[in-house]
Amino acid sequence: MMVEKQYLSDVEAILSRRYDNGYDYWTTPDKRLLKGSPFSAYNSALMLLELGVESSNTVLKEVSELFFSTWTKDGRFKLYPTGGILPCHVTNAAHLLCSMGYVSDDRIQITLRHLLETQYTDGGWRCNKFSFGHGPETEYSNPMPTLTALNAFHFSDYLNKEPKLDKAVDFLLEHWTIRKPIGPCHYGMGTLFMQVEYPFNNYNLFMYVYVLSFYNRAKEDTRFLEAFEALRSKLADGKIVVERVVPKLAKFSFCEKNKPSELATKRYQEILDNIG
Repeated sequence: MMVEKQYLSDVEAILSRRYDNGYDYWTTPDKRLLKGSPFSAYNSALMLLELGVESSNTVLKEVSELFFSTWTKDGRFKLYPTGGILPCHVTNAAHLLCSMGYVSDDRIQITLRHLLETQYTDGGWRCNKFSFGHGPETEYSNPMPTLTALNAFHFSDYLNKEPKLDKAVDFLLEHWTIRKPIGPCHYGMGTLFMQVEYPFNNYNLFMYVYVLSFYNRAKEDTRFLEAFEALRSKLADGKIVVERVVPKLAKFSFCEKNKPSELATKRYQEILDNIG
């Protein structure tokens, strides 16, 4: 895939922000690879991929090396120089590197096995950081890191073969029933969730349906079908209309608010292809 002419200005705008955090490639001198969203090393690389920049591009290869430089032998990624390593850090790194084509790399295979070994009892992934206290809702896993993990795994040979991933799918489908904020980070399915957000930065209906559409466990489940119908009801002339976008991306052509997005519609077409 190559960058279409209409998106070249978006690519240039993202590249122009690469030194904003004090170092090259959208990061800080001490490798805070998630700092500065939506122009963090993580988000910027994903947006460039979304816009059609090849993973073999020099800049993206440097970003992948930055992420691999934080890899630890147990399969985790230390995306901040201080503090603990949270499951969301690991799932983010795994997702980005799998998106870049590194799923067969020995380090990523160790990471994927680590994720399977550290799955929480309800099927998701959960950290021990309790920013909202210790209410009963915090006994659940965090839906967004779980969705991100499944997004990474869909590139792998584990897809539709590993029962533990079916359990993760079940956890996310159950959230469609629960709806209320759950997990230590309080991910809910309210008004904001139901708005179509693009690119995939936050937990929302579009990303939820997209990721689950890769998993056979979800495709015939009534909860998934309800979510899919909710997304389909928002189409305009068969195209995805962006309802919510990070303010700093408001002027980017590929994700203009309240307008159809060709690239988002390509993601929707993937959903249709996945569910047949």
